Amino acid sequence: MIHSLGRSLLFAFACSVLFFTMTSIAPAADSKPNVLFLICDDLNCDLGCYGHPQVQSPNIDKLAKRGVRFQNAYCQFPLCGPSRASFMTGMYPDQTLVHRNAIYIREHVPNVKTIPQMFRDNGYFATRVGKIYHYNVPKHIGTGGHDDPYSWNQTFNPRGRDVDDEDLIFSLTPGSFGGTLSWLAADGTDEEQTDGIAADIAIKQLKKFAKSKQPFFLAVGLYRPHTPYVAPKDYFKKYPTDQINVPQIPDGYLNTIPKPARQSVTRKKNQVNLPDNLARQAIQAYYSSITFADAQLGKILHALKESGLEDNTIIVFTSDHGYHMGEHGHWQKTTLFENATHVPLIIAGPGVLAKGQTAESPAEMVDFYPTLAELCEMKAPASAAGVSQVPTLKDASVSSRDSAFTQYANGYSLRTPRYRYTEWGEDGKQGVELYDHTTDAAEMKNLGTDPATAEVRAKLAKQLHKRIEQANVHPKGVTQVKFENRRRVPK
Repeated sequence: MIHSLGRSLLFAFACSVLFFTMTSIAPAADSKPNVLFLICDDLNCDLGCYGHPQVQSPNIDKLAKRGVRFQNAYCQFPLCGPSRASFMTGMYPDQTLVHRNAIYIREHVPNVKTIPQMFRDNGYFATRVGKIYHYNVPKHIGTGGHDDPYSWNQTFNPRGRDVDDEDLIFSLTPGSFGGTLSWLAADGTDEEQTDGIAADIAIKQLKKFAKSKQPFFLAVGLYRPHTPYVAPKDYFKKYPTDQINVPQIPDGYLNTIPKPARQSVTRKKNQVNLPDNLARQAIQAYYSSITFADAQLGKILHALKESGLEDNTIIVFTSDHGYHMGEHGHWQKTTLFENATHVPLIIAGPGVLAKGQTAESPAEMVDFYPTLAELCEMKAPASAAGVSQVPTLKDASVSSRDSAFTQYANGYSLRTPRYRYTEWGEDGKQGVELYDHTTDAAEMKNLGTDPATAEVRAKLAKQLHKRIEQANVHPKGVTQVKFENRRRVPK
């Protein structure tokens, strides 16, 4: 009896030791780093922290001081739908098969695992507020757009007075707002606008997570500065039109670039040779929308700090692609120039050791997936094609990759620290562009036919062809459904 009791006590003691050991070693739910993914729509690098002399972006600038700002980050496709499908899956557009808007990603890659799905599989609560996948703006505001429901535990579709005020919006094409230059200096407050409502929803979600201790992946997609450029009037007052500089192109410039490149910058005929007064108003409205969006981001970031979650939350801030404001005589996106491919990217929080530093090395948006996976000690699926930028986040002088790759229409472009090299058509049969950023940061002098650059072009062509091949590798474990997707939606 005594012997039996002794064995029972020994067993109980052993179990208690094992329980203590397991609970001591196993990470508590709130020790997992959270992720706050913030993205603006159609935002280029016209920001204070990127050196713009006019645009006021104090909250984004403040975030850059506590994280790593990537000076040379690039999208993989300069159009909303393909870009978002690409970075949310970690796959290149030739792998997702999404090359235009109005497509649900699972039409072409039905079993792909998206970034928020990875987090859900690891015990996180994934929430979407606003636009993360493609939306037809402004027609889809307040709806799910072309969202992927498999990615989220919960979604919110804010809708503000900017939608109700559409009849007040000026547009180069009356009644059309999403695909053409259009703007409004609005009445009312920030909180009445769709993005103001989105900020308030995000703040409520942060408070909920702070209370529940549930690890989260919270993605907040603002609509501005996408057209129509709508912001309360006070933001427009910050940018008087007589202080706006409109980019100019020299006579004959369009004849110096290949036909497909020329078509990309002149495809919207009503935006070619825009009158000076309209150009100034468009730029004023775009800048105003940026500063308005920055204010909403500031509210969210302040709430994160007030909630006590800041120290344990990884913050990613970016845009879906770059944007032209008159450069090369073009407005909006869809080119393979620096203006349309270059995106802002700031990452801050746990695991980011190079606080306040600038990374000069190239980065791609497909890198988001493996980077977040490594920061959160997860394993990205084999289909994720990017590289982790964690080495750069630890030491901003370290290069995680040597080039960035972008495609559009039948063109492919490679951006190295010094050059941009672009080929149109197979092996560049429809034209080649080469720009040396040490002497031509604006990419206005095409060296693609200069005999003096033949050796450089040959080297870059070899690199580009290798990147094209890699971007077309069948993604491991993902089913690709190839068909001609003819869906079109109203602008």
